[in-house]
Amino acid sequence: MPIYEFKCQDCGRLTSVFVKTMDASYQAQCQHCGGRKLERVVSRFAYRKSDETILEEYGSEPRRLEDYKDPRQIGRWVERKFSEQGLEMPEETRKMIDAAREGDLPSPLKDS
Repeated sequence: MPIYEFKCQDCGRLTSVFVKTMDASYQAQCQHCGGRKLERVVSRFAYRKSDETILEEYGSEPRRLEDYKDPRQIGRWVERKFSEQGLEMPEETRKMIDAAREGDLPSPLKDS
């Protein structure tokens, strides 16, 4: 079930047309202005990034408020801060981070 994309020659915007089969006939019309002078374009594509690729591209620093709700982000941030300061992470902190990564959140986080 292909999706074809067209550029409207009247308004210049893209229109997507869903077709049931590759050999089915269809009539494309601009979704924005109703124009019929459309030129087929090469569609964009998407791919899934692995967690490793995301960390390589964006780092482990939380970027949005929602990121602070993710115990993996919090743990990475804490680990990085201890490392930057040249400090040894307390064993209790290490256990809390490891437990959070396994899904067992510390009591203060469970309530939030």
